[in-house]
Amino acid sequence: MPNKEYKPTTPSLRLRKTADFAELTVVRPETGLTTTLKSRSGRNNQGRITVRRRGGGVKRKYRIIDFKRDKDNVEGTVKTVEYDPYRTAYIALVQYQDGEKRYIIAPNRIKVGQKIKSGDDAEIKTGNTLKLRHIPVGTIIHNIQIHPKGKGQLCRSAGCQASLLAKNPRYANIKLPSGEVRLVLLDCLATIGQVSNTDKRNEKVGKAGVNRMKGRRPKVRGSVMNPCDHPHGGGEGKAPIGRSGPVSKWGKNTMGKKTRKSNKSNRLVVSSSRR
Repeated sequence: MPNKEYKPTTPSLRLRKTADFAELTVVRPETGLTTTLKSRSGRNNQGRITVRRRGGGVKRKYRIIDFKRDKDNVEGTVKTVEYDPYRTAYIALVQYQDGEKRYIIAPNRIKVGQKIKSGDDAEIKTGNTLKLRHIPVGTIIHNIQIHPKGKGQLCRSAGCQASLLAKNPRYANIKLPSGEVRLVLLDCLATIGQVSNTDKRNEKVGKAGVNRMKGRRPKVRGSVMNPCDHPHGGGEGKAPIGRSGPVSKWGKNTMGKKTRKSNKSNRLVVSSSRR
């Protein structure tokens, strides 16, 4: 799906690129599958800012997504393909034979009227969900569970896909978009295909107002602050950092400092990411 470009009638539109939304079929979501999330503007339960540069933005309704895909052996029909303001991927409304409706992460090139199914007897085709033990090696998958009977947690954003490389008696080797090869239990579920909205990576916001509508406030460099506000602040003109390396507002090393928690295990990681 190509991106939409704009005539440069203003400086902000000159470089702007957005999705053309040609795949979408409706504008308004299913009423019974939406709820409201209160915007906390980066504040915790004490009202203190714990995440900086958050606030404002347009109001949004949260779509309740079925990440578990646990409605086994009941065929469903894709009714709509819709936009979701809380995620980069598109979502699809599925109506099952018993009348129940659910939202799922829309796979790439899914069409209205297409049949999908979850369960061990489902076919190996786009949109169907099976256990990894029933998926052939080499298949492209997404929305992968980490724990059986949990929700899908891996490969859910726009354009993501993982590859099933190999299987042993208990685990499957899965290559993630980062390049990491990880072991996942064979009883975990995964959905066939790639996630929709593959051209999301080529979009350009074009102007600061787009980020403000998303609830993203401006970022101020530490070097232009006062010494009381940031370790890099102060001095006359463009002053250097004046220490061994760049640090955060709280004096922690940054720009290359690894942030992964030391108590996390790498037991299920076969090879780390290429980065």
